[in-house]
Amino acid sequence: MSDFTARKGFLLLAGSVAALTCASGGAYAAEGDDVIIVTATKRNTDLRDIAGSVSAVTEESLKDINAQSLSDYITRVPGVVFNDYQPGVSEVVIRGVASTTYHEANQATTGYYLNEIPLIEPGFPLAIPDVDAFDLQRVEVLRGPQGTLFGSSSLGGAINYVVNEADASGFDAGFEGNISTTRRSGEPGYAVKGMINAPLIEDKLAVRVVALQRFDAGYLDNPQAGIEGSNDLRVRGIRGSIVFTPTDTTTLSTLSMYQEYNLDDQTYVIFGADPQVPTYDRATNVPEFQDTDFMLHSVKLEQDLGFAAFTALGSYVEKSSDLAFDDSIFFGGDDPRTGTPQLSSSFGESKTYYGELRLASVGDGPFSWFVGANYTKMNADSTGAVFIEGIGAYIDANPGMFGGQPSSLIAPDDLTQRTVSDSQVREIALFGEASYTFADVLTLTVGGRVFEYTSEPRLQFLPNADLVPPFDFQPSPSKESDFIPKVSLSYEPTDNFMIYGLYSEGYRIGGVNVYSAATPGLPLSFESDATRNFEIGTRIDLADGAVIVDLAAYHIDWSNIQARLFTPIDFNAYTINGGGADINGVELSLVLNPTDYVSFSSSVSYTDAELSTLLPDSFAPGGGYAEGTQLPGASDWVLANNLEFHFDDMALKPRFSIAHRYLTEAPVAFGATLQKGGYHIVDLNASIEVTDQIELGVYAKNLFDEYGILNAPFSFAGSVTRPRTIGALIRWNYQ
Repeated sequence: MSDFTARKGFLLLAGSVAALTCASGGAYAAEGDDVIIVTATKRNTDLRDIAGSVSAVTEESLKDINAQSLSDYITRVPGVVFNDYQPGVSEVVIRGVASTTYHEANQATTGYYLNEIPLIEPGFPLAIPDVDAFDLQRVEVLRGPQGTLFGSSSLGGAINYVVNEADASGFDAGFEGNISTTRRSGEPGYAVKGMINAPLIEDKLAVRVVALQRFDAGYLDNPQAGIEGSNDLRVRGIRGSIVFTPTDTTTLSTLSMYQEYNLDDQTYVIFGADPQVPTYDRATNVPEFQDTDFMLHSVKLEQDLGFAAFTALGSYVEKSSDLAFDDSIFFGGDDPRTGTPQLSSSFGESKTYYGELRLASVGDGPFSWFVGANYTKMNADSTGAVFIEGIGAYIDANPGMFGGQPSSLIAPDDLTQRTVSDSQVREIALFGEASYTFADVLTLTVGGRVFEYTSEPRLQFLPNADLVPPFDFQPSPSKESDFIPKVSLSYEPTDNFMIYGLYSEGYRIGGVNVYSAATPGLPLSFESDATRNFEIGTRIDLADGAVIVDLAAYHIDWSNIQARLFTPIDFNAYTINGGGADINGVELSLVLNPTDYVSFSSSVSYTDAELSTLLPDSFAPGGGYAEGTQLPGASDWVLANNLEFHFDDMALKPRFSIAHRYLTEAPVAFGATLQKGGYHIVDLNASIEVTDQIELGVYAKNLFDEYGILNAPFSFAGSVTRPRTIGALIRWNYQ
């Protein structure tokens, strides 16, 4: 990015902050004086009453911006960046807590939930569900460590998708159709989505079904494989909900969901000599497909006991992932022994069982509390293989080069390497919170989580053509237990003003280095890491919700970092523990509703995320990365603005909005000179209501066709922004 462009971006950001601060603003997605109830604290709570950094992107907001997936809306929340790598494994990063712009080699640093059901297994996530935005009630984003309430994998924060469940009060149905064209794509994209909500017994029993199919046309070319628009993506999903309310005090509900991502070819490009020169080309011998899916089944009982509310929740989540890579791009061409490319594949499955019991106080007294217990059991297995066509015949023709071992032993079916891993993890935990309000204005909340994890990993590296000694790594079951505290103090003299202080913690469990099993000398396992968060903030509502401000400042201490690194030459990924990081930041969120026709929201985040001690890397100059090194992808400044005009009193109720996002540059990896970010994205949305039931809209995403690097785990290859996409949509609602 040129110096002029950088200065322009900083001036634009500074001007926006100055203007908005002078005008005073409000919290993102607070939507004027509407009350938004969230479940982020394991209880139904008014968003404005939470002593912590919580945002809610509502169903109305998702429709207004024509959101399809996380990339359309998640970066509008302060303190959040999105490592948009491959669909189904892209990661949300909150407050800079990440060691890569790729994806973590173990648990993600952000927790993901759907109606409070964990979507991330306690280990490497085979898929990171990007739940389609259709028929979502809201998306809650909790910023800062959430270990007390949500357990492991919430080092930086958590995301809770809240889907609409069956409603027995009346029949409802909805439909959304979408067609689009992306510059460079050879065919249109489309989406077809529908919902039916049917009462079976009035006010007692109802069922809701949602189904969707989305096709995002590819915009990359793979001339080596002879394919234009190679990275086509198909998303399919179905969701069903049954809610039974036999009495006024009892609710029994079930929720099931299946969603799959089928990517024809990976989304990374091969950079030229100057990575800032736009390129949309890949170069592989075969398409590198990636298929991921997840299935969820859950049942929940909610019972009003009079003195307290009882909740019992059970769920089962199953995931699978199947992908292929062409390794020849790393090694400079085909295998010289066979004249064929080296291809690698990976297939994995995981099954996670989860149960939770909670008891929470009811009423509006000064003292409130809840206690809970949960149990998690996860079984996961994966296989990895390297394939070189014809290598078996070459081995048998040259036995002296392979110690006399036959291909049937070291390369069956031309598989030169085979890795098998499986893992069993069990967790049991007790958690709770208690709050007391003094003199109706000062509230002290204390919480904690006591947990114990038991892990049983196994990693097998089978006989191979590289003659690396095979092994069967099966350590004794390991146990880890700890106490995770949380405490907050809030002062709320009026309904329109709050100031709070918060301390919270997060953690991840350890694991094994599956992807570097073929590299002797690397550690086979790694330990847990943890974050501690110190935060102060304020919430201000002015002029009956016309002006809303959220402001938070925080310090995060990240210890014993699980850092994802890569070996040179063959680029095998592995994780080590070491070093620490200090993350300091400020988040400002504002909403302005100056008239009935205009609304404006903005979020501004400053993050200073650096290593606090040396992070060791035996392959790096000097043996590692020094104190003061910026964390990968942790942009100093992130800005998001949205200006909307809505004329509900006019014929057709026209609505028009313009959204702008900007983030400063940040390194793509430890030790990398290549930067991600440094670009502006502008989106437009417009719609009219033809009738009370039919809405028509048009949109443009990345209007100015801005080119930017999203991530690049290797400096010669990475993902880039999607080119300008223009589309039209129709929505129909029965009610």
